[in-house]
Amino acid sequence: MTTLENPKEKHLELIQQLIEKTTRTKRGGGKQRIEKEHAKGKLTARERIDYLMDDPHDFLEIGTFAADGMYQEEGGCPSAGVIMGLGKVSGRMCVVVANDATVKAGAWFPMTAKKNLRAQEIAMENRLPIIYLVDSAGVFLPMQNEIFPDKEHFGRQFRNNAKMSAMGIVQVAAIMGSCVAGGAYLPIMSDEALIVDQTGSIFLAGSYLVKAAIGESVDNETLGGATTHCEISGVTDNKYDNDEECLAAIKRIFETLGAPETAGFDRKPAKAPAVAPEKVFERFPVDRAKPYDMHGILETLVDADSFDEYKPDFGQTLLCGTARIDGWAVGILANQRKMVKTKKGELQMGGVIYSDSADKAARFIMNCNQRKVPLLFIQDVSGFMVGSRAEHGGIIKDGAKMVNAMANSVVPKFTVMIGNAYGAGNYAMCGKAYDPRLIVSWPTAQMAVMSGTSAAKTLLQIKVASLKKEGKVITSEDEEQLLKEITDKYEEELSPYYAAARLWVDEVISPLDTREIVSKGIAAADHAPIKDRFNVGVIQT
Repeated sequence: MTTLENPKEKHLELIQQLIEKTTRTKRGGGKQRIEKEHAKGKLTARERIDYLMDDPHDFLEIGTFAADGMYQEEGGCPSAGVIMGLGKVSGRMCVVVANDATVKAGAWFPMTAKKNLRAQEIAMENRLPIIYLVDSAGVFLPMQNEIFPDKEHFGRQFRNNAKMSAMGIVQVAAIMGSCVAGGAYLPIMSDEALIVDQTGSIFLAGSYLVKAAIGESVDNETLGGATTHCEISGVTDNKYDNDEECLAAIKRIFETLGAPETAGFDRKPAKAPAVAPEKVFERFPVDRAKPYDMHGILETLVDADSFDEYKPDFGQTLLCGTARIDGWAVGILANQRKMVKTKKGELQMGGVIYSDSADKAARFIMNCNQRKVPLLFIQDVSGFMVGSRAEHGGIIKDGAKMVNAMANSVVPKFTVMIGNAYGAGNYAMCGKAYDPRLIVSWPTAQMAVMSGTSAAKTLLQIKVASLKKEGKVITSEDEEQLLKEITDKYEEELSPYYAAARLWVDEVISPLDTREIVSKGIAAADHAPIKDRFNVGVIQT
């Protein structure tokens, strides 16, 4: 039996769960659906990406757990029916998006749209070329009201197509299966549109709808197949006999791309961390109530002897400093989880942001912007300090300074959630709402307004008071049962997988992959020159 005194064992258990969950998710629609695609002469979405990548093992998948546990009444939608991530094609880093036809024929669910928009956002923020491997039956009609009309719904991707074109971001699309209705605009609004003969088709309305709408009888191949669009309509540029030939053509296109501009982030030859990364399992307690020294975690993450701490004796519940990760210069802000003592002899709770911590962070963020150093936020935060002493000391003002500086940063930001990610502390440490280029979570992280225990007790009080107003008698046994139900529901919503399913985080990762992912994120961000001037606006002093 695992004990809290053996954190390594519990960490390895969580990582095994992550591996098993990832493996299940990557099966998509399952063996039979994969065989069905192969019988048509098609590769699956994941096989297409592997064929396209210079090194399939170097592909950084984003949104693996999108829609996890959602749409169960519709049979589920693994990875939201679309595979997305960062990788190199012909030596050029790019974003790749591939519809998974093994999942509901690649139909678009609400989370599918959100994930596609996230892919385009990554391409736009980092000025990266993007490749669309299209194979989709179109909008999942039973849920059209949740995907069609709003600002961040299906139509936003075509707006992004146009915006990226104006920004000079290369977009290449391959039609490798169905491409129907409004979805037909995505590949054709790209710079180049390729199509696979006999399996690829593109039209605004399929043969059944054409028959119903105007009475014309026509088969789908004649209506919108490769021959039609390459030889008659001119909608697509070139056709290919199979998936492999089409993907090889994309590689050749990428071989001709001009060199990208760069932001000029500093990188030196990488050094291994001073402490083996595996030691993080011994230094980081799974028990969220246990304190630990964040310095020990950083020693397993940053290049050896590279951490240069900023104001180490001031605002000690938040560590700030420059370091290198895989050779890249970064500015790190990390919550300190152990109790610290100030020079005045006062004790400060670990994981809480105090006025002095927030003030230090604001100044450090300004310095990193001035020096053009990317920012890495490592979250294990319970929130800002509360109480009369904190309020009289101006915690809201100092917290606002930190948030203002962080929100207005022009250098790229990256966020790793390793433990608590609660309340306004989550915001200040560059939560999802503050545009981190990548935001990932360890399996140990929990994201919510407050901890499960605090929330459950608060919700219980509200529920019991409501029931008593209705004249119901609540026994202690009733309260225990209600508390269990509330706690179970809240604990489920605290899970990093719950967050990943809704793309509140891009990915749930093993702690051992943190260095590689941060490095790839900075490498991607280095493709986007910084042209805006850092300006924090009005800050109260």
